[in-house]
Amino acid sequence: MSKPTHHAGILWIISAPSGAGKTSLAKALVETAEVPLRTSVSYTTRAPRPGEEDGVAYHFVSNEQFSQMVERGEFLEHALVHGNWYGTGESWVKKQLVAGVDCLLEIDWQGARLVRERLREYVVSIFILPPSLTALAERLQGRGQDSAGVIEKRLAAAREELLHYDEFDYLVVNDDFQRALEDLRCIVRAEHLRRSRQQFTEHDRLQLLLS
Repeated sequence: MSKPTHHAGILWIISAPSGAGKTSLAKALVETAEVPLRTSVSYTTRAPRPGEEDGVAYHFVSNEQFSQMVERGEFLEHALVHGNWYGTGESWVKKQLVAGVDCLLEIDWQGARLVRERLREYVVSIFILPPSLTALAERLQGRGQDSAGVIEKRLAAAREELLHYDEFDYLVVNDDFQRALEDLRCIVRAEHLRRSRQQFTEHDRLQLLLS
């Protein structure tokens, strides 16, 4: 019997407080996943950080450009985070799903809620947890990218974000990076094995009934 084909691609959402390791885990997942998995590049009004390339890390746009895109209805979701706007392009994401390709979004809980409301049947959401707030503070300080005041604001925001963990399908604690990555890989594998995501031809159905 031939293998069943999948329905439309899965829309993966990965959310986490700043500093929990979301971006590094998402990048490693895309590189090691057993199925084709593409990352949606978000639009943002914040300035690029050292080493970030436009169109790779984010599409960096001005506030005016972002507002124009909102008016044209080009975003699947958009939200104000830490004083900057972030948005997910709708057209690109839908093209991936229709083609049967999994698409990964790195967005906060606000964006995740909006996407679930619009594309619930395609979404599987994962929340990355730090082992503790103390560990999160140490990671933020270790990055050396933000001032003490900014770090304090990010920690306050993290406490708020952690209150929304129960809106997600899966929780992964990033205490050990390789273990957390393997947990993500297991989730992807399991979701692709769900009966509801499988589609058989009539020939396959007959073979199964007669076997």
